[in-house]
Amino acid sequence: MLNAMVPHAAPSNPVGLPKADYRNAMARLGAAVNIITTDGPAGRAGFTASAVCSVTDEPPTLLVCLNRSASVYPAFKANGVLCVNVLAAGHQALSALFGGKTPMDERFAAGRWCHKTTGSPMLEDAAVSFDCRVVHATSAGTHDVLFCEAVAIAIGGAAQGLIYFDRRYHEIAAPAQH
Repeated sequence: MLNAMVPHAAPSNPVGLPKADYRNAMARLGAAVNIITTDGPAGRAGFTASAVCSVTDEPPTLLVCLNRSASVYPAFKANGVLCVNVLAAGHQALSALFGGKTPMDERFAAGRWCHKTTGSPMLEDAAVSFDCRVVHATSAGTHDVLFCEAVAIAIGGAAQGLIYFDRRYHEIAAPAQH
């Protein structure tokens, strides 16, 4: 029950849930695969993320979670803008590049990019891209939760997506219209 949620309440399990148990359970929560990009005074950077969701449509706002120990963290924090590029079917290799230790120039060389309002790299063949400015951030455990207001959107041509479920990629497509 949402009404019963209390901010900063003491955990009901004082010993804590084992990290491995939590990670195994989260593997059963399918999620869209996204490449989050930024560019600005602190430089160009990008990473793969599944911790992205809609917050509200007035104003149009997404939530993006970013680990504070990630090498890209300083660029995102300083630039204050980002683009959520929702990956389409066939983007598994690009996701792996942005999810690993590949140098930034090599990551970006693997895709075709354009720019809209914020200057953050927008993947040309993404399922959809949300060009955003970060309007609020808060800390939760090891991550910052970024609230990102969409200022421009680009919708891809095909209704295809890439999800991550049970530690594997799965391509999805909208059913054919009859």
